[in-house]
Amino acid sequence: MAVVLFATAFAWVESAIVFYLRTMVDRLEPYQANPLPLFAGLAGVEVIREAATMFMLATVGFLAGRDRVSRWGYAMIAFGVWDICYYLFLIPMTGWPHSLLDWDILFLIPLPWWGPVLAPTLIATLMIAWGTLVTQVPRLRTGGFGGARVLLPTGLGILLALYVFMADAIHVAPQGEQALRQMLPTQFNWPLFLLACALMSIPVLTLLRRSRSAASENPLSQSTSCACR
Repeated sequence: MAVVLFATAFAWVESAIVFYLRTMVDRLEPYQANPLPLFAGLAGVEVIREAATMFMLATVGFLAGRDRVSRWGYAMIAFGVWDICYYLFLIPMTGWPHSLLDWDILFLIPLPWWGPVLAPTLIATLMIAWGTLVTQVPRLRTGGFGGARVLLPTGLGILLALYVFMADAIHVAPQGEQALRQMLPTQFNWPLFLLACALMSIPVLTLLRRSRSAASENPLSQSTSCACR
């Protein structure tokens, strides 16, 4: 609960910062060319702020967890709750997003990430689900991260998702910074992104399957079931 409360409060701070920033540069609707104008060194400060935000969320997981897996689990919960609440809080502050399909510039590191609001929300949901399972069900942590059969497809899913978010920026990057600033994506590769989500859901599905198997093999639950009959 403490991690969730921190992530929720931090999301309000993040939303407020973005509200101030977008008001200052006249970009309340982020789907515009040059989403972060060259204004008093703003771009460099913003990139470092994004990195610091990731570091803070990871630190919360480190402080809350008691072993390597649970630390990652709490970090995933913090990130997922923060990300979803960020969009929820922006609605009363700015009137945006109007829908889950509105385009947003998600990150600037190492290139601009673009995608509909629904895309990061789906990933955040998977992060919360995995983090909740490994932190609240201790027996699921015994298998670590699931080995290569889980990590390899999950890593591939992460790379595919990153590619979808940065695909347009990757193609434009050789033309220089100004071209990147003026770039506006027009299509989102949903088939490839949904494939990425399917691969990234493997850790969650694996934990759910292990949880079901453990429950069915628990002699105590079986004897209790027999007694109830």
